[in-house]
Amino acid sequence: MSEVIITNENFEAEVLQSDIPVLVDFSATWCGPCRRMDPLVSKLAEEYEGKVKVCKVDVDECTDVARKYGIMSVPTFMMFKDGVEVSKTAGSMPAVKLAELMDEGAK
Repeated sequence: MSEVIITNENFEAEVLQSDIPVLVDFSATWCGPCRRMDPLVSKLAEEYEGKVKVCKVDVDECTDVARKYGIMSVPTFMMFKDGVEVSKTAGSMPAVKLAELMDEGAK
């Protein structure tokens, strides 16, 4: 399963109503650190298939969602479980740190 592309219209259905925990990657096409994180996020989406859903939000396309969750810098990663935000971290990070974030959300 690849990452789910989020829009202002499908955020609630894909993230807040998900049956499994969700990692939301808030990013932008012009962001160098975001582009460096993309392959890592894609790899983890495959590794965590069925345990954690991975969703991508382009903050320039989904301004309503980005504003609602106070996204001030990209990349920002948020974990949601049962429709509730359980963690939020900004900036690029090593694979191990992002995997730990997903592991915590999957518990």
